[in-house]
Amino acid sequence: MSIRVCARDNKTFRRLLEYYSDREKAARLFRKNGGKVVGELGCDVPDELIIAAGMFPYRIYAGECSHLIEADRYLEYSFDPVVRMQFEKLTDGTLNNEIDYLAISNSTDTLIRIYLYLKEIKRSEPEKPVPDLEFIDWLFTRRLIHQTRNEFTVRLFWEKLEEWSGRKITYKDFAEAASICNEDRVAIREIMKLRRAYKPRVTGSEALVIIGSAFYMDRREHAALTRQLYEDAKKWPEINGPRIFLTGSAQENTELYELIENEGAVIVGEDHDWGERFVNRDCNLGYSPVRAVVDQYMMREFSSKKAFVSQRVEALDREVEACGAEAVMFYMNAFEEAASWDMPSQRKSLAARGIKTRAFTKMSYPVSKNSALEPGLKTFIESLKG
Repeated sequence: MSIRVCARDNKTFRRLLEYYSDREKAARLFRKNGGKVVGELGCDVPDELIIAAGMFPYRIYAGECSHLIEADRYLEYSFDPVVRMQFEKLTDGTLNNEIDYLAISNSTDTLIRIYLYLKEIKRSEPEKPVPDLEFIDWLFTRRLIHQTRNEFTVRLFWEKLEEWSGRKITYKDFAEAASICNEDRVAIREIMKLRRAYKPRVTGSEALVIIGSAFYMDRREHAALTRQLYEDAKKWPEINGPRIFLTGSAQENTELYELIENEGAVIVGEDHDWGERFVNRDCNLGYSPVRAVVDQYMMREFSSKKAFVSQRVEALDREVEACGAEAVMFYMNAFEEAASWDMPSQRKSLAARGIKTRAFTKMSYPVSKNSALEPGLKTFIESLKG
């Protein structure tokens, strides 16, 4: 996996970068000490419940695969490249030392198909190293009848986690886990204020490291490190440059961000699932545990994969205004079509408000495969400076 971000001369940031770069470290140690790890595929798997069950949540990522033998065997080429690489790791034994179980949420229509493929492989080829699966079948509309259905879905996942862990999840377990996750999100949001400030002190690539390291380490430790980093970062030098908001395909590493920053721009926000969307809603402990989980995951800012175009237009307008972005960059991988459906209406709304936009579509993965990207970024960012 390509992690090119340069660590500041800061002990706390280097600690977070260590987990962001070596994503297997904490999961392997947790298993070595007798714990169980639940892999998460999709952005709507409730971390709080996994932690409450005494297990460790581990976000499945693509990374870099030199071969895609299993993906080529089972998947159509129309699957987007990130999902193909994730599938490869789930079927070729790469993750045998990291995860015990796999929870898949229907965060995208593609992941629904991946679940069905993995389920059939596990049934018809039991010798394959596919872990035990659980599917979280959310309904993403926000009417009361659908929220009631989602509470039923959470109860099913709750029961499955009890089966996997071999223990009952009590209210006390849940409340403690939810409090830890809330504390971590609050700490991250505090440091993100330094990113969105009139004169930012935290870059976009640093923000990805701060947020993404939470997916691969103990949340209590992550919250403590993030709080300490906030105190340190308040003294960091101010950053100048055009303010850009990034939308489109999720960025699992900092490569794209660093290309943009190398041209002198500042990424002050994003709405993909490896960035600030992760922290934009807390778990409300005033609700019952099941209702709290539904509220936390289903009432977050809309994802491009599960929302109406009008909802995505309004959501992007809000986010761009909140972070004071001067421009919006759309970046979309090849075969990842959902985000592109929103783009014409979003660009029209942004243009009416004087926000410049630039779209990079049908991009290859990883970012380094796109030879025309750097010149395009340079031209766009120079136009913003002018």
